[in-house]
Amino acid sequence: MQELNFPKFEYRFKSTENKVSIFDVIRKKFIILQPEEWVRQHCIHYLINQKKYPKSLINVEKELTINGLKKRYDIVIFNSDGSIYLIVECKSHSIRINQDTFDQIARYNLVLNANLLMVTNGLNHYYCQMDTVKEEYSFLEDIPNYSLK
Repeated sequence: MQELNFPKFEYRFKSTENKVSIFDVIRKKFIILQPEEWVRQHCIHYLINQKKYPKSLINVEKELTINGLKKRYDIVIFNSDGSIYLIVECKSHSIRINQDTFDQIARYNLVLNANLLMVTNGLNHYYCQMDTVKEEYSFLEDIPNYSLK
């Protein structure tokens, strides 16, 4: 798989029926290894190991409904009160991050109301702080490490 711009982590692979799977520590199961899943798993481990977010506050690949359409977010981190702190949109390393990607995560955020957004293709990472009053966002250098709020 493609080398990504994330720290390395201990991953587990399994091969069945000529398909390679990678173990997801959040969903606690093996997931077929696609390029986007490779990025998602690196991001999950980055959030847990470098940024110190507890696994118990992380949710992966859940369905949401936007304007009557079923969509799936990649990663969400909750605050301890159950509100959403961060949404992460992962793309394959071969997908260029552009305005469409930001529009996609912004649509998700209309429903989820997160404070922070992260968009990554594993090579480039973008972080945004939301201002819900002004209905705009500003770019950040990085997302904060986890701290009890």
